[in-house]
Amino acid sequence: MQTIRALNPLRETTAALRRAAGTGARLALVPTMGALHDGHLTLVRRAREMAEIVAVSIFVNPKQFGPNEDLDAYPRQLERDSELLVAEGVDLLWAPDITAMYPEGFATNISVEGVSAGLCGADRPGHFDGVATVVCKLFNQVAPDIALFGEKDWQQLAVIRRMARDLDLYAPLPNAIVGVPIVREADGLAMSSRNAYLSADQRKAAAALPRTMRSAIERLTIGHPAKDVLGTLSADVLAAGFDNVDYAELRDAASIELLAEPNDNARLFVAARIGGTRLIDNMAVG
Repeated sequence: MQTIRALNPLRETTAALRRAAGTGARLALVPTMGALHDGHLTLVRRAREMAEIVAVSIFVNPKQFGPNEDLDAYPRQLERDSELLVAEGVDLLWAPDITAMYPEGFATNISVEGVSAGLCGADRPGHFDGVATVVCKLFNQVAPDIALFGEKDWQQLAVIRRMARDLDLYAPLPNAIVGVPIVREADGLAMSSRNAYLSADQRKAAAALPRTMRSAIERLTIGHPAKDVLGTLSADVLAAGFDNVDYAELRDAASIELLAEPNDNARLFVAARIGGTRLIDNMAVG
């Protein structure tokens, strides 16, 4: 695996990898912020199935952190992450520093309206602008044929898909933005780098989040009113040991529009805080 930290060598390396792989070879990109776990590695394995060349980026993006969020505390473990990627057969690690990604005088911002409103967009103003900006830069830097993202951050995936469509980033390849299903722990908790922040007691309590979501979906599918179901879900999450529920909502999976009752494309979205850690999850309804 080649590790690149500057833009010109990156472009030279991707060109060389494409020449070596031959005509028609595809390059897949898996963007990450590091602190890799099996959820990330599942994206890498899926990328290997879909493309001849696999690139992973690791960049802790300050533009998607709010002023009171955990940018400084976010785990950075490049050496360990590199070892994991080598074991997975990754060809290229793009690991720019802050000046390579945002040179002095950087003044451009990408904002995606509609799908970025509500849910995490309401709780974290500017977050999805930071996501859209850095992902657009990654696409331009690495020039992948396909890019893979986890469905745990479903709203983020919707934002990226809308940005790519609106800016014609993948006009010839309408399915170039690939969503990969959530990878879960044995007790159902969605894998996340932030799970490492949980104490043993908090980690045990956190398993209630997916469990209460599945129970809510069962009630929705047999016709219970959504308002009652979501109220019970929030109460059950709090009773399990969470400190508060940021949201528990039904949304359309594509438009992220709020739903009063499930439709054929509905998803259940929940964000809740336990200790200082904010956990998110989503599941299809029906």
